[in-house]
Amino acid sequence: MEFRQLEYFVAVAEECHFTRAAKRLRVAQSGLSASIRSLERELGASLFLRSTRQVELTPAGRALLAEARRALSATNAAKDAVAAVQGLLRGSLAIGSLQCLHVVHLPAVLARFLAAHPGLEIRLRQGGSGELIEQVRAGRLDLAFVSRPARCPDDVVIESLADEPLVLACAPEHPFAAREQVGLVELAAEQFVDFPPDWGTRDLVDDVLATAGVERRVALEVTDVHSLLDLVTFGLGVALVPQSFSVKTDRVRFVGLAGAVPVWETVTVTGDPTSAAAAALLREVHEARSGRRSAATSG
Repeated sequence: MEFRQLEYFVAVAEECHFTRAAKRLRVAQSGLSASIRSLERELGASLFLRSTRQVELTPAGRALLAEARRALSATNAAKDAVAAVQGLLRGSLAIGSLQCLHVVHLPAVLARFLAAHPGLEIRLRQGGSGELIEQVRAGRLDLAFVSRPARCPDDVVIESLADEPLVLACAPEHPFAAREQVGLVELAAEQFVDFPPDWGTRDLVDDVLATAGVERRVALEVTDVHSLLDLVTFGLGVALVPQSFSVKTDRVRFVGLAGAVPVWETVTVTGDPTSAAAAALLREVHEARSGRRSAATSG
């Protein structure tokens, strides 16, 4: 089984089409098809159900796909490690991130990182924490910035980046707006604005309120912070959000929570082993955070 065969197999599986896969890899379709047939003969199993319109994975193909991605990721990591020893990062780095990443200014970090490593190609996508963690596990992402999952998978590396308390966001005219603190049980009658499940702080807030015995109604779901705060501004619901959201608007009141205040933690997730490029970017992130803390202290 060759690296090229696995690369061709993954491309066909993701494109569900031999012609599109060949175009993506910039190879002749005949050569790609021959390589897949050779792989199937070696494994003694059909990997695709072929039709004139598209191809689909067989059960054997689905079993191979996750392992093929991991093998490709490990091979690329080995190449990157050698390049890193030589002082040259090259290849590609696939990054996933929450929609609102307050702990570090990622665009600025990426700009500096690419300036230092011009041979590196970076891809970035946003999504929910669970989705991004699964893509790291599958080898489609090298690094993700997410909220800490309730259950940590064994085959990824998770490191804490920062944490902060949750606060209540409400409209200026809301009865809670003049309070210094609000108890979680007092929120039982409120209508909530929140993110969809697996997005942002949603799963944490669901768990926090369920533990407090609060059965809540999420009437409005959005996938970006500014829409959430706009809905809260106009009294369409309240929200439990990270304290850092308070710097995004002065049209919402942010009220502390009484008792044991729940904490939202941002973590980094990388493959195991972590690729050289992902490790280098993480060092850049930690340096940026250290510089920001130093500036805040001196100011």
